[in-house]
Amino acid sequence: MNRAVFPGTFDPPTNGHLDLITRAAGAFDELIVAAGVNPAKQRLFSDDERVEMLREIAAPFPNVRVATFSGLVVDFCRAESAGVIVKGLRSGGDFDYEVPMAQMNRRMTGVDTLFLATSPEHGFISSSLVKDIARLGGDYVSFVPPAVAARLGEMPGYC
Repeated sequence: MNRAVFPGTFDPPTNGHLDLITRAAGAFDELIVAAGVNPAKQRLFSDDERVEMLREIAAPFPNVRVATFSGLVVDFCRAESAGVIVKGLRSGGDFDYEVPMAQMNRRMTGVDTLFLATSPEHGFISSSLVKDIARLGGDYVSFVPPAVAARLGEMPGYC
């Protein structure tokens, strides 16, 4: 079985994340969407909320499972017997940031990284921008799945 891990913060999950889940789910027998847990970091959504949103948007894909991890993603990959990390690239800046990490991961554990270029209609979307737009009262609905838009609308101080 070929198993891959799509790691991220997913705070909140966006349509870009959903696009990558859709595409990676079609390429692997099993895809684990792994939400990073780091108690030292301030997140808009709790770990449980992020996992719940990810489960909602991944529900149509029977070969996708949602989990959390802390520490190194390659350690999580080893524990899950996953040989590939899936990463989305929006721009050259993402490439410059991700390639050294992918090379280090491969050197440390043999886990490869598969880069997927984002679809053009999602290339400008980031969780940070979505949070800023929502916090400042802008229209964020077209950038996130409906379940996520509903949650953002319920957040105090967010529209």
